[in-house]
Amino acid sequence: MSGSVEPQSESALKWWQKTIAYEIYVKSYKDSDGDGTGDLNGITSELDHLKELGVGAVWLTPCYASPQADNGYDIADYYSIDPAYGTMEDMDTLIAEAKARDIRIVMDLVFNHTSNENEWFIESRQSKDNDKSDWYIWADPKEDGSAPTNWRSIFGGSAWEFDEGRGQYYLHTFLPEQPDLNWANPEVRKAVTDVAGFWVDKGVGGFRMDAITYIKKPEIFADGEPDAGDGMVGIHSMTANTDGILDYLHEFKASVQEGTDIFTVGEANGVSAADLDKWVGDDGVFDMVFEFGLVNIDLPDENNWCETRDWSLQEFRSFFKDSLAAADGAGGWFPVFLENHDQPRSIDHYLPGNGDRTARGKALATLLLTMRGTPFIMQGEELGYVNVDWPSIDDYNDISTKNHYEFALGEGYSEEEAMDGVHHFSRDSARTPVQWDASENAGFTTGKPWLPVYPDYTVYNRESEKADPDSVLNFYLTLSKLRRALPELTDGDYEEIMPDNQNIVAYTRSKGNAKVTVLINFTDGEAEYDPGYVKDGKCIMSTCSGEKKGILRPYEAVIYEEQP
Repeated sequence: MSGSVEPQSESALKWWQKTIAYEIYVKSYKDSDGDGTGDLNGITSELDHLKELGVGAVWLTPCYASPQADNGYDIADYYSIDPAYGTMEDMDTLIAEAKARDIRIVMDLVFNHTSNENEWFIESRQSKDNDKSDWYIWADPKEDGSAPTNWRSIFGGSAWEFDEGRGQYYLHTFLPEQPDLNWANPEVRKAVTDVAGFWVDKGVGGFRMDAITYIKKPEIFADGEPDAGDGMVGIHSMTANTDGILDYLHEFKASVQEGTDIFTVGEANGVSAADLDKWVGDDGVFDMVFEFGLVNIDLPDENNWCETRDWSLQEFRSFFKDSLAAADGAGGWFPVFLENHDQPRSIDHYLPGNGDRTARGKALATLLLTMRGTPFIMQGEELGYVNVDWPSIDDYNDISTKNHYEFALGEGYSEEEAMDGVHHFSRDSARTPVQWDASENAGFTTGKPWLPVYPDYTVYNRESEKADPDSVLNFYLTLSKLRRALPELTDGDYEEIMPDNQNIVAYTRSKGNAKVTVLINFTDGEAEYDPGYVKDGKCIMSTCSGEKKGILRPYEAVIYEEQP
């Protein structure tokens, strides 16, 4: 046995450590007014669905005023709601109605960059000597007039955009419409803490911090070694987690979080388990961080969706074992997630193939809701959604998807290869409208949906799955109840077992004399194991009918409870 993680005491746990979190892509959850776009009132109307799931924290993707160049991650005004999503009064109603159901709203704070239509940037670009002239990252051209460095943005193309008015380039880690803020300026740091304070006063329960590892830039801008045929280098390798970033974030934590019961979770691309002691816990800057090791397990190069690698189950398990141990050692906490709005659907990502879709969804649900930490469910995950496979790039909305497609063609890949990458990794797969029933447009809207509803909506929708006792949704509901009923699944220790098994993910969750053993077959064939691991246990849940100790059927997940 290996990978043991000891529990915190029950009394030490905070509210957000004892609940389930749920991510809502606001644009795609529920449309209340028939314009084809999800909105805040639509969310309010379906809060009971989340309550039944045992959700206590709802993370909303950005719903602030925005030109929508990147579906709201380009913010024009942090203090107002985008009219497409409703009004501030609608937000107040949502916060209040959620609170009445013991649910806290969690806001997405995008502070690495703003929209180029934000008043801060509009003023900054006017001249080199105005009050906000250095609120963003400006640099002079090279002698030949070209960009200051050869950095490639996350979404492709140069990370620098020339501004005629200032005669300088500004830096954008993502789109040209998303200029990066200059966190080295204390006025900028004050401005973003003021924004966070505004939402704390509104009564939100926490913040997810977007792209936070990019906020600190190096003192000197220099070219990097090209990593592709375009002569550029990915900006991630040049700016992520630059020394001094933690100083900024400690300052933010002290200004915003101390004296409140909110939680923070950072989107920490590039932070490894070995670094977690600096990022989470009492001495860290966040309560939790989303690491990218697991979601990028098959991508040797994040810039190139056409090149993937095979991975082993040992690698998969190690992400949980190492991160849980590191987070616990730092006095921090672990956010368990398999999907989010930037990732493909987990059924196709981790269990690809033609195996039974419902069985695969239940297997991953077992992992998500029995692992130590706070589970984060992506909307639709509880219904067993899979990736979209639209035939043409013109069918896709996501700007990142389109840019990855163009990058692949520019690197010499065929149309078929480029589209294979899109089908595997497009962010649109996580963003299709939620399928509520079998009516037109899946009950998401009475108008034309902003993004097509997946064509399987007549079978896979909330209403039909609620009526089907063997559905993925009902399995989630049962697991959620089990998690609440067994304290060891909330704050019990974690210990990996069968570490050398090539087919099964297995671990125990223990608290005092209470112990459960979780076994999940990650293959489409039968998987054998030593029944001695569960000889003293009673099977309390299985995704298949009829217990067969020592054998797991294709994608079967079982939970054994050891009697005290």
